[in-house]
Amino acid sequence: MTQPVFCRIGLLLATVLLSSNLIFSSIARRNYVGKVGDAMCGVKHQIGGPVECTRICVQRGSKYDLIVGAQAYTLNTKDKAVLERLSALTNKTASVKGTMNGDMIEVSSVTPAR
Repeated sequence: MTQPVFCRIGLLLATVLLSSNLIFSSIARRNYVGKVGDAMCGVKHQIGGPVECTRICVQRGSKYDLIVGAQAYTLNTKDKAVLERLSALTNKTASVKGTMNGDMIEVSSVTPAR
């Protein structure tokens, strides 16, 4: 028994939409290079030096930021390995791979910048 034409068209449309979503989401993912800081202080740290201040702010609930020139992008991730890498790269230049969403980057990986 064959499927009605409208079922085949619906399946084709669903396949096209899913494929285009995957293509566009992979296009939006790219590398961003900047200095690792925190969202609470940005470039003006209030407690000690920049490394100490950033780590204290993150422990108190702030997210990490990637500071690129005068712009700061909040780094969003729940991946513990990525968070540990960000902690190790605090106040250093890092290359962050992720997807930009407004002023937030959904982080997939972090490496020291070359």
